[in-house]
Amino acid sequence: MHLAGFTPRQIAPQDSGIMLRHGCGLTTVVERPTAREDQIAPAECQAAAAAFERKVVEHAPAFVAVLGKPAWSALSGQRHVAWGRQPTLMGTSAIWVLPNPSGRNRAFDLSRLVEAYAELATTALVDPVEKCACV
Repeated sequence: MHLAGFTPRQIAPQDSGIMLRHGCGLTTVVERPTAREDQIAPAECQAAAAAFERKVVEHAPAFVAVLGKPAWSALSGQRHVAWGRQPTLMGTSAIWVLPNPSGRNRAFDLSRLVEAYAELATTALVDPVEKCACV
């Protein structure tokens, strides 16, 4: 997040609440911890979709970043998902699909992750926002 331009300094995971000071909120779709993305079945994500959408509509961030194509596919019901800004909104929030930063994601090295996240950070700076939620 820091290297992509969301924060002026690196923030430790245990200090994630500080992200709100930088206009970014972090949340989840499925309200249980998992070690890997593949531990959440698409049906479980779909079951949580309505509650997640209510949360997004209530807080009305300018942008929602969904981490991973499978997550957005399960939430949206779309089979083919592109990286980046999506053509649909959730409430008034623009949706971005970004690669999952997990160390298990071998398809994106650090430079490619930073590049993908920086595209949203640049858009957020050009299009000033009060809030950005990452899920």
